[in-house]
Amino acid sequence: MKTKPLGRSGVQVSELCFGTMSFGGDADEAMSGQMYKACRDAGINFFDSADQYNKGASEQILGRLMQGHRDELVITTKCFNPTGADVNARGSSRRHVSRAVEASLKRLQTDRVEVLFLHHFDSHTPIEESMRALEDLVRAGKVLYPAVSNYSAWQTQRAVDIQERHDWARLQLIQPMYNLVKRQAEVELLPLAEANGIGVIPYSPAAAGLLSGKYAGAGAAGRLKSNKRYEARYSEGWMFEVAAKFADFCKAKGLHPVSAAVAWVGAHPAVTAPIIGSRNVEQLQASLDSVKIDMTPALYAEIATLSPTPPPATDRLEEQRPKTW
Repeated sequence: MKTKPLGRSGVQVSELCFGTMSFGGDADEAMSGQMYKACRDAGINFFDSADQYNKGASEQILGRLMQGHRDELVITTKCFNPTGADVNARGSSRRHVSRAVEASLKRLQTDRVEVLFLHHFDSHTPIEESMRALEDLVRAGKVLYPAVSNYSAWQTQRAVDIQERHDWARLQLIQPMYNLVKRQAEVELLPLAEANGIGVIPYSPAAAGLLSGKYAGAGAAGRLKSNKRYEARYSEGWMFEVAAKFADFCKAKGLHPVSAAVAWVGAHPAVTAPIIGSRNVEQLQASLDSVKIDMTPALYAEIATLSPTPPPATDRLEEQRPKTW
């Protein structure tokens, strides 16, 4: 397992990050422990969680698993989503962010997290207020590096500009969705991250299992069939056509489609570490094996041709093609 720098922090993280969303949900504590051990044995030191995952159970299980070697790990968590019925138990206000982090630290049984993500953009709170909340936590030593997830490019750049103007700790990571059928991040987010020296840990590199090939036949079961959110996210027909072409491509090349999907995301020059996730050890292995694939520029380009390339931010796609005019 290779390591990569986490933004401009000087910290080195494994080239894969394990997302613990299944801990306490699809995976009970025993299975969570087995997956955690498999990740550690593979060389992963980078784990991602959130206060919302399984109502805090994900953080609690991760907290128990990392006892005795906490200082060997880089831990991220997130806040924004509702953590209770109270009207203020949500969002990115200084009030909620400070309280959410205190609760996360207790569940994780640690005195700090390396990275705190604001899980979504809060349209009801000025960005200045949210960035000040992150700065307060950095100064208190409870969060080492600020980060944002699911922000647009303009929201991310606005946050960085505010931090630099006030000489506050700046964003070190972003967490967008990115995979072969969700490539919008290529247009502005990934170039923005490269320009600012911000690390990127994309989630859903295998498109919630769509790119595994298991949905090719009739009667297939999985999250895309049982989870309404994922079903809506990956509902367009062309996505299944891309998935089928990708599965055929991988079969011809002798590649596991999940391994290839994760390796393709990880090969983008802006990406620090794809976030991999799983419900069991057997399913996890294909993602871990992604680091064994030699994702050459030629192989990367071949895979990229299987799905539509999003137009540039100016929408002048013709300028990226050989001139015929």
